[in-house]
Amino acid sequence: MKKLSVLLVLAIASIGTAGSPVFAAGNKEGSSNEANSGSGRTRLVVQADIVPHAELLEFVKPKLAAQGIDIEINTRTDSSLANEQVDKGELDANFFQHEPYLRSIIAERHFDLANAGNIHVEPIGAYSDKYAGIDQIPPNATIAIPNDATNEYRALRILEKAGFITLKQGTDVYQTTVANTVDQYLKQITLQELDSALILRVRQDFDVYITNTNKVLEAGLDATKALFREGADSPYANIIAVKNSRVNDPAIKALVSALRSEDVRTFIEGKYKGAVIPAF
Repeated sequence: MKKLSVLLVLAIASIGTAGSPVFAAGNKEGSSNEANSGSGRTRLVVQADIVPHAELLEFVKPKLAAQGIDIEINTRTDSSLANEQVDKGELDANFFQHEPYLRSIIAERHFDLANAGNIHVEPIGAYSDKYAGIDQIPPNATIAIPNDATNEYRALRILEKAGFITLKQGTDVYQTTVANTVDQYLKQITLQELDSALILRVRQDFDVYITNTNKVLEAGLDATKALFREGADSPYANIIAVKNSRVNDPAIKALVSALRSEDVRTFIEGKYKGAVIPAF
């Protein structure tokens, strides 16, 4: 009888252990980690631009997998929706923007988002399919520049540093236009404000076009052939953006740490040859 009682106790204990859930660290608000709550692993769904963002995430995937963190890279999501999806918990993080842009979106849409870490700078640069050097740019040249928040200011800023224009003092970098920002033209040029997604498609219509490095890389062009561009001191580092409540999430911190490692620095410097610059 005593032996039977012991066996019953052991059987009940075994059932209880088998039915106990094992929770992985990570998102408890959205759906991305809930499917893995019994696996002992964490899944992070991260929206990213293809180049260099997704490439950097692919590089750190094995290191994070060894820590029990599986990264699902989403390159299909429209960047214009990515902040809303992180805010709603549909994505764990996004990796495509710099902090000034994120701040402008937060001010406009009141998203509860934060910068979890600076990763790299994609220097905005001036390129040409017609001219090989800045000294070859002729009078009355037409120059295409992006018209979105902050990137237009970045374009005008490098034009000022290159000696084409001067900018008015006290310009609001989030409300920049050619009309309200350019103080004086030092050289005869015409500036055309365009949606950044269109610039590379129509680049042959212009003497010079100014765009972000990642767009140049995605188009398969040589980003090292910029006529002039931002330096490593650019304040526009690309970031990992997450909900405020997840900045200290262990999985998010592990992701940021992996992306800010010396291995990644070496990878960036070797692969992109200065077209992408580590921000750590």
